[in-house]
Amino acid sequence: MGRRLAFIATLFALEAVLIVLVFQVLASVECRLTDIEGACRALRGALVRAISLGSGVAVLLWAKPDLRHRFVGASGKVVARRWVWPLLHGIGVLAIFAPLLTVTPATIHDGFARVFAGLLGGGLLAAVAGLLWVMPARAWRDWLRRDGTSILGVCVLALLIPDLAALLAPLWALDPLVEGTFGATAGLLRLIAPAVNVDPGMATIGLDGFAVIVASQCSGIEGFALLTGFLAIYAVIFRDIIRWGRFWLVVWPLGLLLSWALNVVRIAALILIGAHVSPELAVNGFHSFAGWFYFTILALGVIAGVQAVPWLHRDPRPRGSDEGTMREDWAVARILPFIVCMLSGIIVHMAFTAPAVGYPLQAAAIAAALWYVRRPLMAIDWRIDPVALAAGIGVGAVWLITAGPGGDIGIGALSGAALALWIAARVIGTGLLVPVVEEAFFRGYVLTRLDPGTGWGRAGAVAASAGLFAALHGRPVAAGVAGLVFALVMLRQGRLSDAIVAHASANLVIAGAALLSGDWSLI
Repeated sequence: MGRRLAFIATLFALEAVLIVLVFQVLASVECRLTDIEGACRALRGALVRAISLGSGVAVLLWAKPDLRHRFVGASGKVVARRWVWPLLHGIGVLAIFAPLLTVTPATIHDGFARVFAGLLGGGLLAAVAGLLWVMPARAWRDWLRRDGTSILGVCVLALLIPDLAALLAPLWALDPLVEGTFGATAGLLRLIAPAVNVDPGMATIGLDGFAVIVASQCSGIEGFALLTGFLAIYAVIFRDIIRWGRFWLVVWPLGLLLSWALNVVRIAALILIGAHVSPELAVNGFHSFAGWFYFTILALGVIAGVQAVPWLHRDPRPRGSDEGTMREDWAVARILPFIVCMLSGIIVHMAFTAPAVGYPLQAAAIAAALWYVRRPLMAIDWRIDPVALAAGIGVGAVWLITAGPGGDIGIGALSGAALALWIAARVIGTGLLVPVVEEAFFRGYVLTRLDPGTGWGRAGAVAASAGLFAALHGRPVAAGVAGLVFALVMLRQGRLSDAIVAHASANLVIAGAALLSGDWSLI
């Protein structure tokens, strides 16, 4: 896929993740508590369908190289005023979040009509402008006219997956399945915490005052239906490659078994979080997010497994070098670690009342992603430039001077070896890992993709990369200034390593101040 399309696809994915994070975790919306429950549920379903549609089209383009090449070619056509569509798309995304400035998490249901208007209007504008950003309307028409049959078929199936899940659900509502899920969850919890309260008559499992009802819809039924629908789409797309008999007789049952096992783990984790961490986090954060997260991981894992096992293919061929090509691709090296950083941050926020406590897990995930793409990163022209070093130290000093009063980040319960491990992970992650990840993405990818090389175009590219960088930090003004400095440092000699050195030196100055003062809210 062309780099421009890869950038747009990555941006769309990050926007979807951000919307889910804000409206499902940070400011959880319960449709039943609003005055427009039906409209709220319909809008939530629209987001699910959009994600399902994007996944289906992505699988189709992956499976059909000719279709993918024509798509990339059509999207590369030069049109006048192409900048209008990304601008309108950005305005639409901002409109989605703008109503949140007028409400708080506690009052979001009372003023949900304003939030709904922003979500609906902004979402429609962002979607239409995003499609026209990918390619002009005429190119969409020509592409669909030639390949419309297969494309529209997959799109319809993808859009109907949520409905298929609801339609097939009664077929899976078997008492043995519900009872098996209930018993397996209770058994798993007893391995971790002996004092588990189990009431089979009421179908409740509780621990330390927090209990859940394992109803029929909690038995894994929805996961079974969703996985079946997703595998059906995959089987249709790859019908000329996979052996259908082996796929449905082996892969499908194994997928259902894994789906059931992950559902048991999900319910057990929900109870543990509610009992030992936070009931609110369990109900409004983990419960609303974990199901789709587990399904996504499982679906991608099953597809990867099928692709890797020649026994499931009609024409088994030796394993190629796709993995090696991917891990050595420069674009992948700049994008993948950032995606891992974002997703791991969401998971930590989902699993910990005090997200800072889970930072070592996030640092480990980031380190693993960087290790995976280490070859292209090691090929960077690494130098410790004095100007970059001084610029970074200056940014760190300004960050500390403009910092507000410190706050409690929730690590007070850590002591001894646990605290030492957390401090080491925080310093290494903040001072060494994060600068590589963020500079590779914001300066190495975003800036270089937008930069025409001269004049106002370059200034706009610098501003855009700094603006995106600022949007992901708690102090956007200071972060925006830092992003501008890092961009200018990189453009000075044309070396990404200079931006990384500047960012790392800034973060290490801040980490040093946090270590000396004990105020870890600084980072």
